[in-house]
Amino acid sequence: MRKDVRILLVGEPKVGKTSLIMSLVSEEFPDDVPLRAEEITIPADVTPERVPTHIVDYSEAEQSDEQLYQEISKANVICIVYSVNNKKSIEKVTSHWIPLINDRTDKDSRVPLILVGNKSDLVEHSSMETILPIMNQYSDIETCVECSAKNLKNISELFYYAQKAVLHPTGPLYCPEEKEMKPSCIKSLTRIFKVSDLDNDGILNDKELNFFQRTCFNMPLAPQALEDVKNVVRKNMTDGVEDNGLTLKGFLFLHTLFIQRGRHETTWTVLRRFGYDDDLELHQEYLFPLLKIPADCTTELNHNAYLFLQSVFDKHDKDRDCALSPEEVKDLFKVFPYMPWGPDVNNTVCTNDQGWITYQGYLSQWTLTTYLDVQRCLEYLGYLGYSIICEQESQAAAITVTRNKRIDLQKKQTQRSVFRCNILGARGSGKTSFLQAFLGRNLLKQRKIREDHKSFYSINTTYVYGQEKYLLLHEVMPDFDFLSEEDLACDVVCLVYDVNNPRSFEYCAKVYKQYFMDSKTPCMMIASKSDLHEARQHYSLTPLDFCRKNKLHPPQPWTCNTVDAPNKDLYTKLTTMAMYPHAKLRCMCTCNRCTFCICQNILRSQLLTNIKAKFYSVVLNRLHDVGAYLLADEECSLIQQVHAISNVEESIYMESSVQPNGPQARHMAQADLKSSTFWLRASVGATVFAVLGFAIYRAILKQR
Repeated sequence: MRKDVRILLVGEPKVGKTSLIMSLVSEEFPDDVPLRAEEITIPADVTPERVPTHIVDYSEAEQSDEQLYQEISKANVICIVYSVNNKKSIEKVTSHWIPLINDRTDKDSRVPLILVGNKSDLVEHSSMETILPIMNQYSDIETCVECSAKNLKNISELFYYAQKAVLHPTGPLYCPEEKEMKPSCIKSLTRIFKVSDLDNDGILNDKELNFFQRTCFNMPLAPQALEDVKNVVRKNMTDGVEDNGLTLKGFLFLHTLFIQRGRHETTWTVLRRFGYDDDLELHQEYLFPLLKIPADCTTELNHNAYLFLQSVFDKHDKDRDCALSPEEVKDLFKVFPYMPWGPDVNNTVCTNDQGWITYQGYLSQWTLTTYLDVQRCLEYLGYLGYSIICEQESQAAAITVTRNKRIDLQKKQTQRSVFRCNILGARGSGKTSFLQAFLGRNLLKQRKIREDHKSFYSINTTYVYGQEKYLLLHEVMPDFDFLSEEDLACDVVCLVYDVNNPRSFEYCAKVYKQYFMDSKTPCMMIASKSDLHEARQHYSLTPLDFCRKNKLHPPQPWTCNTVDAPNKDLYTKLTTMAMYPHAKLRCMCTCNRCTFCICQNILRSQLLTNIKAKFYSVVLNRLHDVGAYLLADEECSLIQQVHAISNVEESIYMESSVQPNGPQARHMAQADLKSSTFWLRASVGATVFAVLGFAIYRAILKQR
């Protein structure tokens, strides 16, 4: 809506232009009328529409043609004044003034015109019979008002209609020649109908109509008023009401009726509430609300936004298969002016066996858009009507701006839910396959993907210590000489090389040394295509030695040439590294040659497992005959120590800061100890041996 209105009064001399302005201001007919009134500004709190209004007079005697042309170009609405008792002034409306105004304004942005018949107090008849043909001939004419400056008849109404012609113009909404709404208006109202149709059944039921009424006019409709509205539609069209609800045709008919009866301000109120400007385009302030994002911060959707997106998904998933078919996706985006998702989206997120985007993939794509281009996400939410349905001030209420990453590192914890991993490697090293494997696709399924449908991104959920997190993988093009800030800005780096290509690792080594050696970003080396023969890399150091020298984890073997979906353990490890870049992670070596691997293999051996199980059962059986006090105390201690042995075997991922508890001091009498059986003494000795072994095991880890 405009912030102010500028009204220009033109017409033949002596028709009463200045008298009309003076009568409006003083509320009485002036005794002395000047040749021209100065520009008058009416404050916003005085006008019915609460908009400041500027009224400009024109005098042929005092102003030149050039000044008139300038005023025409600045005016928002022009009132052509004629005298009802002067036929010549009426003829001049069509022969001079309308052509003059049309010549001085653009065809696509014509200024609305209002015909003003002054001096109605001097005649007993109306001039409307003469004026109606003129109104039918020129579509720019909004209305005609007969008034009298002398007895103040219709003076306030004149300027109210002038304001209304600017703030609620008929031109963008309705075509008088064809007596129907214009296509742009129909398109806008159709989007409003679909946004308001919360269950997507093609009908606005009473609940949805009341929500629409409350949203636009801040008050619900009474039950009887709802029935009256439906009855009006029923009387005029057969398919306007179905199942006691308003159809799209009935909705459009009501607004056509409003416009034809001169109540187009009702339609404009609806349009502006849903974000439309005077040209029936969604204005920029609605689509792109202000959102400040400090440096080193990321953007994520909050809980309310996910709930809204879930309702949109449920609304369009008509077959309830937790996936959106191509037809359902098109239906979802009918409220958009264009199709926002291309075929690459199906290779960016999870899909079902038919290639349809699943519920998880749908949410993942929204998460990706929010992270990479939050302005685009705000625009999309605007098309879906987020601020209206969720009753928020703007779409910005759906966005959470995360804390600065430096603060996360200082506090050694993060509240973020989305983490970015950049994938770097030489051509043909398997980067694209690594992205697709994250979506559960093995090599066979990846070969079916068209080249022009491939994506450089992939996003899915992982679980780290029971928390659901999004991991965003981005394949960086192998341009060693230039890596942009975007290529380097991430939470974790994945360097991929082909074990079967002797020249593949060299690229990863050079990239690491040039860009990430002195960086705090955690890095992981991936030995892809591990199902193939491992060739000797043409580099001064082997990949394992390179990782040891730079204090990296050993290269992680990986392949997607599997029958089932590829293993996702590596992606969980990447997410954990991104979440806890400050933490010292356990060795992930699988070489079977180093001390760590040897210890792990011994501890996981079947022989040691069987000995432990038999030992545990014998101890419990022998303790059954010991006194209640001794049994309770010893069994508690033994269980704690046996659990300590179990903890050694578990392959936890994060380094624990809790030291194992040593043997507790036992306050027992000498007589009780002498009465203990041989098996009890053997259990204590075995427990001590286990604790010592665990201490040696930890010492080995610290050295590594």
